[in-house]
Amino acid sequence: MSIEQNYQDILSQLPQNVKLVAVSKTNPAEKIKKVYDLGQRAFGENKVQELLEKQPVLPNDIEWHLIGHLQTNKVKYIADFISMIESIDSEKLLKEVDKEAAKNNRKINVLLQVKIAKEETKFGLTVGEAKEIFNQYLEGNFPNIEIKGLMGMASFVDDETQIREEFYVLKNLFDDLSQLKPLETLSMGMSGDFPLAIECGSNSVRVGSAIFGERNY
Repeated sequence: MSIEQNYQDILSQLPQNVKLVAVSKTNPAEKIKKVYDLGQRAFGENKVQELLEKQPVLPNDIEWHLIGHLQTNKVKYIADFISMIESIDSEKLLKEVDKEAAKNNRKINVLLQVKIAKEETKFGLTVGEAKEIFNQYLEGNFPNIEIKGLMGMASFVDDETQIREEFYVLKNLFDDLSQLKPLETLSMGMSGDFPLAIECGSNSVRVGSAIFGERNY
């Protein structure tokens, strides 16, 4: 199927309350523009360098999401335009984003990335760390940040029961934190597991290969 058909197929599977972030990493600007022309505005990139190459040559109303691991020394390059950083995986990184947001006289929207996969994943906060950071945020730390919600990735396994359990860990944390301050975004689910993630409460999915085709590494 064409990119256009793939995109419409994904949209047809999403309830109205679920946001689609089209994961455009490793795809050229021409392909992104095709999906943009169909009405998509939120795109996800996981490397700062790649994002910096694409952002100037694509329409300026694109809502760019940084979804990959972000090094603190790269924050300054995207702080003036990034719409959402979905991958806040340490307090150190959050402090840096807060600092760079202040320099650019803006608030930056972020999601706390929580490690829910049972397999060894490199990045993500524990549930305890996420709660601690959120409490600091409620106390007025990080004044140039808006914590909009949580992001997580389930294990890459075929066991649906395990994936569901991992998603529910994040959903339960989302509900707990929302009692302290209402959160908007629960970002979980990718090309392979987004229908299950939506069943488990996700309202934002990150879909790449199911739209753009298998990526060219």
